Amino acid sequence: MPIPRVTIVGRPNVGKSSLLNRLVGRRVSIVEPTAGVTRDRVAVAVRRDERTFELVDTGGLGLVDEALLKEHVEAQIHVALETADLVLFVVDGKDGRVPGDDMVAQRLRPLSKRVLLVANKIESFHEEIGAAEWLRLGFGAPIAVSAKEGFGCSELLDRVVAELPPKDPIEDVPEGDALRFAIVGKRNSGKSTLINQLAGEERVIVSELPGTTRDAVDVAFELDGRKLIAIDTAGVRKKKSLEHAIELFAHSRCNDSIRRADLCVHMFDVREAISQVDKAVAAYCVQHHKPVVLVGNKIDLAPDLDLAKWDAYIKQQLPGLDHAPVVFASAQEGTNVRELIDLLFELREQTRVQIPTPRLNEVLQGARDRLLPASGGHFPKLFYGTQIGTQPLSLLLFVNEPRLFRGQYERYLVQVLREAFGCEEVPIRIVFRRREKVVLGDR
Repeated sequence: MPIPRVTIVGRPNVGKSSLLNRLVGRRVSIVEPTAGVTRDRVAVAVRRDERTFELVDTGGLGLVDEALLKEHVEAQIHVALETADLVLFVVDGKDGRVPGDDMVAQRLRPLSKRVLLVANKIESFHEEIGAAEWLRLGFGAPIAVSAKEGFGCSELLDRVVAELPPKDPIEDVPEGDALRFAIVGKRNSGKSTLINQLAGEERVIVSELPGTTRDAVDVAFELDGRKLIAIDTAGVRKKKSLEHAIELFAHSRCNDSIRRADLCVHMFDVREAISQVDKAVAAYCVQHHKPVVLVGNKIDLAPDLDLAKWDAYIKQQLPGLDHAPVVFASAQEGTNVRELIDLLFELREQTRVQIPTPRLNEVLQGARDRLLPASGGHFPKLFYGTQIGTQPLSLLLFVNEPRLFRGQYERYLVQVLREAFGCEEVPIRIVFRRREKVVLGDR
């Protein structure tokens, strides 16, 4: 059986996302004083007192969303409740009981689930005393907490652990070598559809309305015995087009997802031209040395597409990713989705290549013999190099004048190294360090 699932529910704007962030210990869900910010199920694994459980944030019950996504949000909440082992019913301890809380209570009563009532925003002794009014909801004494200040949250975690079903041995099984990849791209390129195709269920909302996804949603799944964690991100827009703080947070979360991923899947709608937004996302991936798979999506809607021409077009538009492989797929129909996953694992293996120092220096000296960087009045000297890391592949090269080797000559060395060590489709990070003393191979 999977690890226990604890689902957070409540009416809009009672602090569900703030509570998840506080219990997890980092900012996972977007927090903004606007009803309807959270739409998808946002799930995070939590470890407490030798127990592991999945904590799930949901959208507000009873939400009337400005983007007309109420039906989708409600469906996500329904699945989260049906699969929950424990429910945290969050209410606003400052506002007191309102009809929206009664509606949530009516939704929970028919369920055969253990429910803990959590009174949030309790930040004074007077408010803590007043929390007793929630007894009338019929879920027992409320647990008083302040997600903002952290008051009562440790006690809440202890109570959650005490209410979990008996421990299953699977909880002690390590996650293993899970491959973490971020799915990025502009709005409506098919990112959420791909996530749902991979997970085998509707884990994130798919809608024709642009900008549906706001949080960076981590979805863990397993294919052919291989563990993966897919990060669905908000569709990126130009910064000047961001309408309000929620979209600004979503944009920032997309960048954070790229940084914490092992690899990136950059999705495009093959019916549309490559935009400045696409180029900005690609540049951010290049800047952070992330392996990228370029996915031309929705080929089922473009039967006359010239694949070779589109391949050449995308490489021409994204020169920083001219080494990245291209996959043509239909996330909706599942076309080439398994092949995409196989390719991700191949790229990860390329980022883990171990380069023997003698062979590395042999290749470097050969590259230097074939071509020297522009000197600018100085004689460039490449002494020796050594590998300093993987994921990304990272090399430290000692030279007499680092500025002579950066830029065009650095790109030349990267291409030579890719070909020499069988890692043609991933980035190589080179750090140049000044060294005055001639050590090896100097002329």
